[in-house]
Amino acid sequence: MSWSKLKQQLEGFLSPALYGRVEYRAPAYRYFPDKSGTCYISVDKKNVLNMNDKTNPIRWYPSELDIKNDPDIRIPVTIDDIEAVRAAAKGPVPEDRLIIMASSRKSTEHAKELMSAQAALVKSNFIVIANQFLTTPIEESLESSDIVLNILALLDKRIGKKRILGMAGKMELKHPVVQYFYELRRGAL
Repeated sequence: MSWSKLKQQLEGFLSPALYGRVEYRAPAYRYFPDKSGTCYISVDKKNVLNMNDKTNPIRWYPSELDIKNDPDIRIPVTIDDIEAVRAAAKGPVPEDRLIIMASSRKSTEHAKELMSAQAALVKSNFIVIANQFLTTPIEESLESSDIVLNILALLDKRIGKKRILGMAGKMELKHPVVQYFYELRRGAL
């Protein structure tokens, strides 16, 4: 599918409150078959989904340790997580130490997921992901671990106000760029 046709279809699914603010752009075309074109999602004429841009307002994490040390990331620990640590421990462990161990385990898992999502984004071709978005149900795109699918689903007009407001808890565990687009959509309601 040509870029202009794909862009037209993506903009057709864009929430009316964001129309004119959010743009899908492809400033570079593919001149070589082994090179993928450059694509952006821009908000108010600023490229937001561009990992190489140093003026980018979204934080991209270079390592898992940066994710674990980020004070803005709050990872909830459940009773099941604490019980899993208790079962894995060989012998009695103080309750406060179990909470710390469970929190550390959850933050490590979360950091690995974020790093994996960033790596997949670097390797992905926006056009391929956009075509996948157009052919899959919106629920699958929302639940996906792919950053671009999450963003396209959040900007979609098929996601209503009640559903957007009910997703606040899930968004805390998503990548900062997905959180940015969630806040953008929530602010436009």
